Amino acid sequence: MALSSMTGFARSHGASGPYTFEWELKSVNAKGFDLRVRLPQGFDELEAYAKKRAGELLSRGTVYANLNVKRANAAATVRVNEDVLNAVLKAAAVISGKIDAVAPSIDGLLAIKGVVEVAEPEGDEEEDKAARAAAAEAFDKALDELVAMRKREGSSLGQILTQRVDEIEQLAKKAEGSPGRRPEAIKAKLAEQIAVLLDTSDRFDSDRLMQEAILIATKADIREELDRIASHVAQARELIGKGGPIGRKLDFLAQEFHREVNTCCSKSNDIELTNTGLAMKNVVEQFREQVQNLE
Repeated sequence: MALSSMTGFARSHGASGPYTFEWELKSVNAKGFDLRVRLPQGFDELEAYAKKRAGELLSRGTVYANLNVKRANAAATVRVNEDVLNAVLKAAAVISGKIDAVAPSIDGLLAIKGVVEVAEPEGDEEEDKAARAAAAEAFDKALDELVAMRKREGSSLGQILTQRVDEIEQLAKKAEGSPGRRPEAIKAKLAEQIAVLLDTSDRFDSDRLMQEAILIATKADIREELDRIASHVAQARELIGKGGPIGRKLDFLAQEFHREVNTCCSKSNDIELTNTGLAMKNVVEQFREQVQNLE
């Protein structure tokens, strides 16, 4: 299965009878899946259809779907509500008899709410039904284009993530070969720490000396962390190769990478190993950031 990004954009057009319409779909990152639809009056029933179809093809991301509809040769009818106008004029006459005021203007009267009524043209039931069906087909087309765009971006993300995994593996191998991990380096560090311990103590405590030596040797050993990093590298490659909605799994792996690299840095006993750990930490963060865009 192909990888998919959670971001994308698609547009489709359609027509049916006197109606023309345009769908715009925009997808952004999200923890789960959510479709938010804006529909004009008369097309409300398409919301359930759109959510069902989108839910079948997408598993993560917030998708904003907007439908614009125009009807040709359908000018709105404007009429004056005589009852409301007469009531307004009567009230104006009463007021003018009490105060010195200019007579109301035509544009002022027409601006009063209720005086002018705008009636939308009545639609034909069969035409409206056919338009909704055509709009549903246009939504499918826009959805397919959105899915295709998300897959194209997902393919690019897969290449980037593979590069980051390769870099993590290379840095882990560099850490494994660091001079600070060699037995002679650990021995020298251990001897230095023991000398400090003896200088600060008035009497020789063999038990404490042994405990400190074991502790220092244990802290210097990052074998376990390197093995886990190698395991995470293998899992990441397997997931990326398998494809599909793997964003959450890779996000968990990114957290595991981060934990092991932090431990390597804290155990470091020389500057080279520390620098390698920090470089690995930077690549892991880049890996994590890219994973956030993946479905």
